[in-house]
Amino acid sequence: MKAIVQRVSSASVCTDGEIIGNIDKGFVVLIGVGQEDTKDDVNYLVKKVTGLRIFEDENNKMNLSLKDVGGELLVISQFTLFADTKKGNRPSFINAGPAELSKDYYKLFISGCQKLGCQTKEGRFGAHMDITLIADGPVTISIDSRLR
Repeated sequence: MKAIVQRVSSASVCTDGEIIGNIDKGFVVLIGVGQEDTKDDVNYLVKKVTGLRIFEDENNKMNLSLKDVGGELLVISQFTLFADTKKGNRPSFINAGPAELSKDYYKLFISGCQKLGCQTKEGRFGAHMDITLIADGPVTISIDSRLR
């Protein structure tokens, strides 16, 4: 499983012209599920994302977590994180997980974050979405559950 975490001042996601999720300070998390992923990968990403200490403390050092600052999560499914661009210019998505498994693990990731006390909003799985965000920093972290 892969996650791209962006620290934001605010963010929202729209589909069909309707805002379906919005947050203030926190993380936008793009989640991609791969062919070989298991629930262990989901659990790993839940702990890693919710525990990231990428907010500044009183000394301007990245030392505070989402919980420390009262931040929120906006989680978006993103199968294109598994794009293979080795050959040619048209990416292959053969390594992305099947839709049913991906949706299950996406929902499991969201519920895992919520169980740890994180305010979590979400996009709509499989829908075309417009995401608006104000990047804070910018700080962008890439996490791959297979690279532990």
